[in-house]
Amino acid sequence: MDTGSDLVWFPCAPFQCILCEGKFNATTPLKLTRSHRVSCQSPACSAAHSSMSSHDLCAIARCPLDNIETFDCSSATCPPFYYAYGDGSFIARLYRDSLSMSSLFLKNFTFGCAHTALGEPTGVAGFGWGLLSLPAQLATLSPNLGNRFSYCLVSHSFDEQRVRKPSPLILGRYDDSGEGSEFVYTSMLRNPKHPYFYCVGLSGISVGKKTILAPEMLRRVNGRGDGGVVVDSGTTFTMLPASLYNSVVSEFDRRVGRVQKRASKVEEKTGLEPCYFLEGLVEVPTVTWHFVGNDSNVVLPRGNYFYEFLDGDDGVRRKVGCLMMMNGGDDSELSGGPGATLGNYQQQGFEVVYDLENQRVGFAKRECASLWDNLNRHKS
Repeated sequence: MDTGSDLVWFPCAPFQCILCEGKFNATTPLKLTRSHRVSCQSPACSAAHSSMSSHDLCAIARCPLDNIETFDCSSATCPPFYYAYGDGSFIARLYRDSLSMSSLFLKNFTFGCAHTALGEPTGVAGFGWGLLSLPAQLATLSPNLGNRFSYCLVSHSFDEQRVRKPSPLILGRYDDSGEGSEFVYTSMLRNPKHPYFYCVGLSGISVGKKTILAPEMLRRVNGRGDGGVVVDSGTTFTMLPASLYNSVVSEFDRRVGRVQKRASKVEEKTGLEPCYFLEGLVEVPTVTWHFVGNDSNVVLPRGNYFYEFLDGDDGVRRKVGCLMMMNGGDDSELSGGPGATLGNYQQQGFEVVYDLENQRVGFAKRECASLWDNLNRHKS
């Protein structure tokens, strides 16, 4: 489930995944029998090809020129398209079929069918702000379901032996009166170059009592699609532009580094900084995100930005803690897209709601495992 992309796709037999060794793969490739390929004149096909005109698509599909000129290209099927993520890619064709999901039955559901992928072994449910996303297609059946969804991510664990509890995904509204936590909302910003991104404005980040102002590009999105912060369930760690990242790291180290010793070898090994050897009771400053809007402030729980673990060789293991944000690159190089990414590590323990009707994103602190249990109890 990925809010940073707008396509639902499955691996289809025969399926080859390149550089997928060691990645979680519990998917049996789909075997299509009665599904229909999407016509190259379909708006869905244009969306998959980055909004090319249907004439261009017919040319790609190798329609004869006389058919293109006479608009007699309806029999042609959508040609293969290439789709890329930050850490993988695939080539697929578009198909339509009926989708059954719980009590819902959605006719003419459009999805991608991939036979070759790079680093993407399982398929993705795109929840982005686009024509082909799952919410957009659900909205054609029921606007109440498609125009609002939320998820609540249970805490991350890098321990493979730990039992992982489900993270609830909620389509539509539900009675949240008993949860005891109000949502903090900030407005969505339209990105003309990447219309499927859910971008928001960030005015600053507080480390303890010191507020570090965000660069201007994170507060808004310009006409070229530059700026803003994309809220992305499919990216693990938050990526900040270098100027803001360095200021946050500097202030964090000023507060913690005067008490705890830096673990430089851990930083070299993990790519995270700052990291510290933790001795005794460790006080860590509170980190608060200040989104654009009145009182749009989200205080992060300690576990959302400071990860503690044991590290060491030769049987000598010491407790270490690292700040879990990353340098997204020099500000001057961040053009043609969002200036920062709010990753899912910082979203854990919050219900994050995407209210498409009112074009806003909201955050509410939750016990996500309990929310799952409560929702299923009400369902039964």
